[in-house]
Amino acid sequence: MTPVRGGLLHIVRAGALTTVQDAGRPGWAHLGVGRAGALDAPAARLANRLLGNPPGAALLETTVTGCAVRPDRTVVAVVGGAGCRVTVDGRPVAWGAPVRVPAGAVLDVGPALDGVRGYLAFAGGLEPEPVLGSRSADLLSGLGPAPLSDGDTLPLGAEPADGPPQGQGPTPWPGAPVELVLPLHLGPRHTWFTAAALRTLTTAAYRVSPHSNRIGLRTEGPALERARDGELPSEGMVLGAVQVPPDGRPVVFLNDHPTTGGYPVVGVVPETALAGAAQAVPGTRVRFSVRA
Repeated sequence: MTPVRGGLLHIVRAGALTTVQDAGRPGWAHLGVGRAGALDAPAARLANRLLGNPPGAALLETTVTGCAVRPDRTVVAVVGGAGCRVTVDGRPVAWGAPVRVPAGAVLDVGPALDGVRGYLAFAGGLEPEPVLGSRSADLLSGLGPAPLSDGDTLPLGAEPADGPPQGQGPTPWPGAPVELVLPLHLGPRHTWFTAAALRTLTTAAYRVSPHSNRIGLRTEGPALERARDGELPSEGMVLGAVQVPPDGRPVVFLNDHPTTGGYPVVGVVPETALAGAAQAVPGTRVRFSVRA
């Protein structure tokens, strides 16, 4: 099969927040540049795999309200992540599986029915200009493509030479968590909190705040009591760090987090456990489970 090259993707309806994401730009934190990248990395990789793309090919990440796009050439696409209704020119098509979208047709990704963030991938990926080796939008630093607006266009990449893999059966996609259980390695600043606060952290009924975003998952629940006053000099922050601001309610840093901060970090959630945080709707119960 001869790869189809070129073409543009027109944004008909951008939705509440739709961004271009890939595997991110790790390795630049020493220069103050965060990682960015798809919040639900397993969902993004699966969408690409179903199309025969490299795991880190650039795609669209939608937030709650979905989006609608129109390619100017025929493409094969997959919509995954948050469950939703998908149509092509108003006709229902498969969610979570490859779909052919004719040139000029409108592919509409509906509002999320299960979860928060959807992933819209195209055979060959998207090819906006990379910045520091990544095409991801970083909402904190402003690097990468800006969040999409109605009327924007994005360049489409060349389809894989062999096309999407053939003969694949139904693909299981994880749903949004009913309860978000986050394993937690205490430190480096857990001694800044009382023993009672650490018990609260692992036993209280925290819930996902509607003020959560790509920078961090904010929680609602009891405040953590400090064992000492004052603030730290700014120090490095990592993906999954659980920082405790002055209101005492934990914030789990996600992909667009700052690279430094002065509030104490009570613990760190491993990266492998963060995909659920990308799909946890506001009000979802959050439980921190301390690991050795």
